[in-house]
Amino acid sequence: MSPTRPGLRRRMLTLLVATVAAVTTALGLASPAFAISHSSATTQLRNAGISWTSSGGCSDRNNPTCTSFDGIRQATIDGIITFKRASGCGIIITAGTETGHAGGTYSHWNGYKVDIGLSTCIQNYISANYTYVGYISGFGYQYRAPSGNLYTKEGNHWDILYYTCGC
Repeated sequence: MSPTRPGLRRRMLTLLVATVAAVTTALGLASPAFAISHSSATTQLRNAGISWTSSGGCSDRNNPTCTSFDGIRQATIDGIITFKRASGCGIIITAGTETGHAGGTYSHWNGYKVDIGLSTCIQNYISANYTYVGYISGFGYQYRAPSGNLYTKEGNHWDILYYTCGC
């Protein structure tokens, strides 16, 4: 066997794995890394002094009036906890992974997003510390944290997309 064969095989295998990963993500089949249970998320949030509310008074992921954290990414929980600590603001989560939000790879359902209630403290912290991106038609006023995470003021709440656990 020639010395180039193992190198060629390795390159072909790498190309195959990368292609499968790209197709899986493009089709929305990628599962969120390190997804955790509702119970684990609520324990961490409670310990950090973060509360949540549900218009339906429930946590069923398949009910749009509930607030569920089932399947949320650990990085998202870490992100909102980091945001609370950095900002010093009270945080009330109004939406998690429940059905009823827009789809896509970086969606509520896939565990990348939470919604939080509005407050003067949160508004002041975001506008003073994050870069204003602009008004996103159909969504709202968007700010980008140094970490790359996106904070979009959508009328009566902040929609937060956590790519990383930093705020």
